[in-house]
This record gives sequence, C-alpha cells and structure tokens, in this order.
Amino acid sequence: MKPTTEEIDHLVGSRLRYLREERGITQAQLASEVGITFQQIQKYERGNNRISASKLWLFCNIFNVLPNDFFEGLDGIARRNNA
Repeated sequence: MKPTTEEIDHLVGSRLRYLREERGITQAQLASEVGITFQQIQKYERGNNRISASKLWLFCNIFNVLPNDFFEGLDGIARRNNA
C-alpha cells in the first residue's frame, strides 16, 4: 500500500524540523527567511499544512539539500504499510 498524503506531509515536515534544528535555526528565523509566519513553519513541521513546491525549493536552497532529502524514509513507510 502506498503512503497516504498525510504520512508524506508528516514525513516532509519532520525532515524540515530536523534540518532546521540541526543547523540551530529558530522557527522565526526560518519563517523570516522565506517570508511567512513562524506559525506556518509550525504547521509545516507538524504535517498539518502541505509544503508547496516553491517553498520546498526555498527550503532546499536554505539548507543546501536536494528535494529528495525531504523524502528520506518514505520507502520505510511504504514497506510498513505493505506488512
């Protein structure tokens, strides 16, 4: 079974949180960098709101990662759903 959209949104959000915390950036700093509110960053990180392609691109540039890096672990979710 394929991962649900909710599972994907949660995974991408948790990767955003990981990258942000790893670099010691606050939610407010990241929000300012991309022109949104820190509340929106919170919603992204919880998986409550879906990250648009344009915002994902901005995050990739800020953290110097590839878009695929936000989807690390997706195969594990798919395998778990098939079990």
